[in-house]
Amino acid sequence: MSIFEKYLSLWIALAMVAGLVLGTLAPGLVAATAAAEFASVNLVVAVLIWAMVYPMMVGVDPGSLRDVARQPRGLLITLVVNWLIKPFTMAALAVIFFQYVFAPWIQPEDASQYIAGLILLGAAPCTAMVFVWSQLTRGDETYTLLQVSVNDLIMVIAFAPIVALLLGVTDISVPWETLVLSVALFIALPLAAGLVTRKMLRTSAAIEAFQARAKPFSIIGLIATVVILFGLQGHVIVSDPFVIVLIAVPILLQSYGIFALAYAAAFALKVPHRIAAPCALIGTSNFFELAVAVAISLFGLHSGAALATVVGVLVEVPVMLSLVAFANRTRARFPA
Repeated sequence: MSIFEKYLSLWIALAMVAGLVLGTLAPGLVAATAAAEFASVNLVVAVLIWAMVYPMMVGVDPGSLRDVARQPRGLLITLVVNWLIKPFTMAALAVIFFQYVFAPWIQPEDASQYIAGLILLGAAPCTAMVFVWSQLTRGDETYTLLQVSVNDLIMVIAFAPIVALLLGVTDISVPWETLVLSVALFIALPLAAGLVTRKMLRTSAAIEAFQARAKPFSIIGLIATVVILFGLQGHVIVSDPFVIVLIAVPILLQSYGIFALAYAAAFALKVPHRIAAPCALIGTSNFFELAVAVAISLFGLHSGAALATVVGVLVEVPVMLSLVAFANRTRARFPA
């Protein structure tokens, strides 16, 4: 492991602190970064995520797509967990905590808002960052791309009906610009660039060497993303940390529970680790750009629903890093 990977948790912790400090001491810079946005996607963060995703896309071998059909179990686990389990368990946890467990500390109208935001998070599986988590677990690039692509196709059809069912709202306006732009920025463009690079490099040895050289820059992109995210949301953490902690509790339980379910299913079905780890991580992380955009459009920028989706952004990176570490430690228990 490189020094970047070996001490990644430390770099991320320092990045969180740096982001909070930056948000407090340089609010003008943070505001300018926040303003660089289109269709609810922050373009600065998008560029950094693109830089993280691109090295993995170089490893995507179009010729191996025909072999994906020989391993349907990983895709099946992803789809069942993401669309038949995850939205409903998130809704259940949100109701349990904010209508009962946390009721003494939360006003009922605020509780309803937080529940709505958590439901939006649960109904939107990850599109972009999962490529980073897959790369850190040495996942199969081609299979990860297939899993994410199929999820996105289902999301176009299923997101609005599931959210409408769980929220009891029939008029859900899906921000198609956010959905389409995210797929283009985080899948289509990096994939095209990766295929061109792969063609130029020609040999497997050259491709592996290129990925090894690019990996530190990918991790630097991750660290810079964390700095920006915590800088953008630092005022939220500082202004009401108790509420942030309360919202984080069901998100943490959901994240670790969904990962455990998918990872255990992959283990039971003897799915190879290079497929098992990404298939469990896809359902664990969230498409927070979409969730935030819908929360703002339905409930308003300063609503409790929008706040809940933002807390999902803050929690995701440290949670996912802990799960990446666990997946790497348990690699030997899975088929090669």
